[in-house]
Amino acid sequence: MIAAVPTLALSQDALPSWREGRAKAAIVAFVQKVTTEGTSFVPVADRIAVFDNDGTLWSEQPFYFQLGFMIDRVKVLAPEHPEWKEKEPFKSILEGNLAGLASAGEKGIVELGMATHAGMTTDEFSKIVTDWFATARHPKFKRPYNEITFLPMRELLDYLRNNGFKTYIVSGGGVEFMRPMTQKMYGIPPEQVIGSSIETKYLLEGDTPVLTREPKIDFIDDGAGKPVGINKFIGHRPIFVAGNSDGDYEMLRWATAGDGPRFGMIVHHTDADREYAYDRESHFGKLDKALTEAGTRNWLLVDMKADWRKIYSFEDR
Repeated sequence: MIAAVPTLALSQDALPSWREGRAKAAIVAFVQKVTTEGTSFVPVADRIAVFDNDGTLWSEQPFYFQLGFMIDRVKVLAPEHPEWKEKEPFKSILEGNLAGLASAGEKGIVELGMATHAGMTTDEFSKIVTDWFATARHPKFKRPYNEITFLPMRELLDYLRNNGFKTYIVSGGGVEFMRPMTQKMYGIPPEQVIGSSIETKYLLEGDTPVLTREPKIDFIDDGAGKPVGINKFIGHRPIFVAGNSDGDYEMLRWATAGDGPRFGMIVHHTDADREYAYDRESHFGKLDKALTEAGTRNWLLVDMKADWRKIYSFEDR
């Protein structure tokens, strides 16, 4: 059981932004176990680690980063769509009414996604996303969104890769929203990013072949879709899985149910001062069922406030 793992005398270089304690010790003990010759040794080819993105590798409050992108895109595109002044959820965005936007629910978010993510080539969309990350600022920290990544998790990704693991992102976010940034942010190349997608078609513009983004959902990589996506795109059941919400529940269940050594981890947002504190009642990143079952299912619950010395690289402490 994870709870029985003793605190190890760890190198200060292993995970320097993690405080010494049960969480850090459990991670290092697992990695040492599966990389040391013996009954628990796992060959390099089977050392697959998957990570949720929103709330696990970067912040997801006060709203998902991709929703922030949608909001900004609606404002840019609004002059071409005068009808949005009276149509929800666009009306609420243009009036700065985030409560009204929240009340639009999943249906409203999907409509926003189709209006802001489709009708262009994949190359055009990649440039729009890259430009947005270069200029947009997080509402709380007033810093570029690409700086609002969790330093302890970036260290964990490096630590796993240095021990022969192949790391993947498995997120409910749009796959082509994440791919332009994941190499720079996390050292994870685009081909190791799995996410939700809209339909894409091959067309010729003159004599130039392009891929165009269509206003129709192709795949939702959330909840029960996550293990399906892992099986479809990776073809291996991971031995290490990290998430932060009930959207990761099925992925945690499936990954840790496999044979041999398995490690499940949940990032619990408990630091209202340095980041945010939320779980069971949150509109974004709700953590309820997975929080209740973490102990009985032997998933490590990482307490952000207690277990992390630093949350972001720009922190002074």
